[in-house]
Amino acid sequence: MNWLEALLLGIVQGLTEFLPVSSSGHLTIAQTLLGVEFQEGDMLTFDVVVHAATVCATLVVLWREVAWILRGTFTTVKWNQEKIYAGKILLSMVPVFIVGMFFKDKVEAIFGSGLLVVGICLLITATLLLFAQYAKPREKAEISWLDSFIIGIGQAIAVLPGLSRSGTTIATGILLGNKKEEVAHFSFLMVLIPILGAALLDAKDILSGEVASGLSIWCLVIGFIAAFVTGCAACKWMIEIVKKQKLIYFAIYCLAIGVFAIVYGLC
Repeated sequence: MNWLEALLLGIVQGLTEFLPVSSSGHLTIAQTLLGVEFQEGDMLTFDVVVHAATVCATLVVLWREVAWILRGTFTTVKWNQEKIYAGKILLSMVPVFIVGMFFKDKVEAIFGSGLLVVGICLLITATLLLFAQYAKPREKAEISWLDSFIIGIGQAIAVLPGLSRSGTTIATGILLGNKKEEVAHFSFLMVLIPILGAALLDAKDILSGEVASGLSIWCLVIGFIAAFVTGCAACKWMIEIVKKQKLIYFAIYCLAIGVFAIVYGLC
């Protein structure tokens, strides 16, 4: 990988982590089109770096919400609104934790299945976004405990390449009758610990020498900066998009790119 490929892949990761178009699917498509060939361990290292960048982007954009949760959680008050919200976020992480602990190898095997799987999952993402676009939510006062768990199931299913995590969780929350902006915030906050946890586990393997990487430090720095800057922009943009209910455009895009991936994968 050279610095230009690192820049382009970082931009793809930063944009698509928050937009409902699947970051994993687009990274697979981008690598294929650019002809990027990673050495053993290089892809894992790059993934850790760009995912760390998107975590930082979320913390920067949603710092008020994060500070509110932390201030309220670490108090002597036995059970306040902040602790309830934090509890719901933790509950939403249970399904993806189970998938990560017991089905990690099977999921990673699917990631090597090529563009055909990515294309099919992108079509599923498009369908979910269409349903969310035309849903008439009941506008619940807050996300319930049950809704948190169901949204978490959506996040666990969205580990498949091409199935957008943000698109799946936001669409699920809207279809359950929750407020659009609140679902968007919840969707971005609920992924912080799973992404950070997965990155730390992968980083442990890299630092322990179990996985070797030959990427230059400049490629990693460029990839991080590109993913962070574009991630900040995409996170802000996505919240506004959900508020204005403009998911239809991403549904059309996922439909088009999904068909392209399937055709390209079959050729």
